[in-house]
Amino acid sequence: MEKIRDIMTEDVECCTLLDNVYEVAVKMKELNVGAIPIVDNEKLVGMITDRDIVIRGVAEKNPPSSKVEKVMSDELITISADATSREAARLMAEHQIRRLPVVDDGKLIGIVSLGDFAIRELTDDQAKEALTQISEQTAPPQH
Repeated sequence: MEKIRDIMTEDVECCTLLDNVYEVAVKMKELNVGAIPIVDNEKLVGMITDRDIVIRGVAEKNPPSSKVEKVMSDELITISADATSREAARLMAEHQIRRLPVVDDGKLIGIVSLGDFAIRELTDDQAKEALTQISEQTAPPQH
């Protein structure tokens, strides 16, 4: 069984409690991501998603200059790097979340997403077939 440390993304871009909602949104745009972990002295203290910005920010008329604490989720579901991919998938399904921060003693060390599982679940034959289909160039139509 694969461990989370084997599939997680380690180099995770974060924001801090000093950042405002606008700065988080800009970082999301630059990185083309839908969630940013919020850290305080390397400790994970929250997550802010594009949905959080819409629901708790825009819809509640909080200005872009609002502190991240106003819109971030601070009740976090996390996992350790030594947990199995099956445990992570169960947690994600149970809590209906797409991204799971990986922590060690409260410190953010990575993140695992549903996409990470989708890639790993392919068998060798399925991966080979998918790669062949993606790489295959279509022949010009015969007349």
